[in-house]
Formats: sequence, C-alpha cells, structure tokens
Amino acid sequence: MRTPLPISVYMLSFGIFIMISCELQVLGMMEQLAAALTISIAQAGYLVSIFAASMAIGGPILAILVSRLAVKKTLMMLYIIFILGELLGGFSNTFSQLVIARSITGMVSGAFFGVSIGLSARLVNSDSKLKAISTVLAGIMLGTIIGLPLAKVVSEYSNWQTSFFLVVGLASISALLTHLTLPDLSPEPPQPLRKELGAIFDTRLWWVFCTSFCIIGAVYAPFSYIVPILNETSGISQNSITLILFAYGGIMLIGNNLVAKMAAKNTKRTLVIGISFLIVNLCIFALFNDYHWLAITCTLLLGLCGVSLNPAMVSRLMELPQGGRAFINTLHASMITLGIMFGSFTAGIALSFGYQLTITIWVGAAIAFFGLLILTFSPINTHTLSK
Repeated sequence: MRTPLPISVYMLSFGIFIMISCELQVLGMMEQLAAALTISIAQAGYLVSIFAASMAIGGPILAILVSRLAVKKTLMMLYIIFILGELLGGFSNTFSQLVIARSITGMVSGAFFGVSIGLSARLVNSDSKLKAISTVLAGIMLGTIIGLPLAKVVSEYSNWQTSFFLVVGLASISALLTHLTLPDLSPEPPQPLRKELGAIFDTRLWWVFCTSFCIIGAVYAPFSYIVPILNETSGISQNSITLILFAYGGIMLIGNNLVAKMAAKNTKRTLVIGISFLIVNLCIFALFNDYHWLAITCTLLLGLCGVSLNPAMVSRLMELPQGGRAFINTLHASMITLGIMFGSFTAGIALSFGYQLTITIWVGAAIAFFGLLILTFSPINTHTLSK
C-alpha cells in the first residue's frame, strides 16, 4: 500500500502551475498584445519561442549555479528572480521590454522544472516516485486548464498587463507556502563540473531528449496559434474558445493520470501509442478544421495525446542512471522547451510565407512523425520506475 504524498509535492506542482501559466499567458492575449504593441500575430507568437529559448539555454546554467545550495534556499531564490521578471513584464510597454521579461522568467522556469522533478523523487519512497513525478507534472495541466483561459479572460475584461500581476501574486503565495511546507534538505551530492557536464555525452540521453523535443514541438506548432485557428479558420466565437481551452486543460489532466498508469507498465509502448494518436489527430484536424465540432474535438484530443505524455517522457529519463539529477532533469526540460520554441517558430515561419493558419497543424503532424521514427529506432530498453 502506497503512502500519501507529502504536501510539499503538491506545492511543487503549484509552482509548476505558475510557471506554465506564465509561459502560456501570451497565447491567451495574443491579439491584445499585437494590437497594443503594434506587432503582428506572428511576432506575438515569438514571445512563446523566446520564453522557451531562455528556458532551454538559461535554465541549465542557472541550475548549475544553484546546485550547491540547500534545496529550500534554491527554490526561494528562483521564486524571487521569477517574481522580478514577471513584474518587469507587467510594467512593459514595448516589445523589447517584454522580450527581456520573458527571457528572465523562462530561465527561472527551466531551472525550477529540473529542481522540482528531481526533488519530488527525493521526497517519497521508491514505490511512489512515478506518482510523485506525475503529480508535479500535473501542474502543467492545471496551468493550461486555469492559467491560459484566465489570461484570455483577464486580457479581454481588463488589460493584458493585469495577468502578469496576477501571476506575481500567485508566485508570492506559492513561495511562502513552499517555504513553510518543504523540509530542509541538503543539496544533491556535489559532483565536479566536468563530471556533471560529461553526462551529456551519454547517447542514451539524447534518444530520450530528441523524442521529448519532437512530441512537444508537434503540439506547440498548432497550439501557439490555437486561438486564431479556432476563431478565424473554424469560425468559433471567442467566448466558446475560452470554454474549449478550459475543457482542453481538463482533458490534459485526465491524460496525465492515464499516461502515468500506462507508463508504469511499459514506458516506450505508452509513448508509441501516444505519438501515433497525436499524428492521426493532427491530420484530421488539418483536413477538416472548417467543421466546427470536428475542430473542437481535435483540439480537445490534442490535450489527451500531447503534453499529457510528460509522465512517460520523464519516466523514460528516470530509468537511466543519471536521470534523477537536477541538472539532467533541467536539460530534459530544456529540450522540451526547445521543442516548444521549434514548433512555435517553425509554424510562425510557415505563416510568414503566406500560408493559411492550417499550415501550423501540418507542421505539427510532420514533427510528430519524425518523433515516432526516433522512438521506434531507439536502442533503449525501458522498464518501470518501480521495478
């Protein structure tokens, strides 16, 4: 019988929820941002790529810099930097200022992901590791269920800056509660920088990293533009889109739990099924997005077979000897966010050549197919965390 998870694991999930809310808030206010800053929709979409690039590059660097600090002190420092960056975003009135703000918060988010995933495994016994990791990763789903639609509603009824200040308030509350509930843990056993960095030359890591890169890239190619796709291409009203985004997040939460249970039995098979389903869903979405109900269904199913595959991706990494270290988990988060950047950026490039919004869905399907090929030919033999 598994023991209940400690409250500190749920606080880590709350922190991930805040980071994801910050990352996705731009998607909910893209049209308002474009109008306020006199930029194109494609340029507004690049703010997602900027966040992801900073998360991918700055996250591992920041993780190494704070790796020798006590865990609680590390998290408090990350929260402080994050809050300052989000405040800068709220007070921004130019695109350049927003770029700087997104770079700061993206860097912190990358380090926070790596520290939180590794820490969640330390807070529980071996039988509960996958459950703890999937609980922390559920913050991603909650960020989509609540954070993204909330940013859209706030930007429509107030202004886009208000959502930044709302995230600041949530981060302040989360920092306080985390400080109160997290036990005092020592940092991971220190390793020489050369050995820490040398782990990246293990080719098994890169099979895992590349698969995760493609899964998330495939999702974010169309999802970065999901609001204009549903509104302009599928003819769905803004109010209905808000409800769809709420439902999308709810289905992601269901998918997260389902994937965690499937991954406990066979990680690789779970990923093969998930990516295959993703490819089929994106192709149907691209071909029939002008049918309202089919467009809605495909959007919702995207939540079931996209980001919700995270527990399986992390489980696959944790099966490797170095998979539990914060630096490696941060690198994995970096590859995932590079996937976000690649998907969003590639879709934006396609749009800049004059293609219709539907092209972003086809871009996603192509990236997912490539990810399936990588996974299929991967030499890694997978097991479960509990074995």
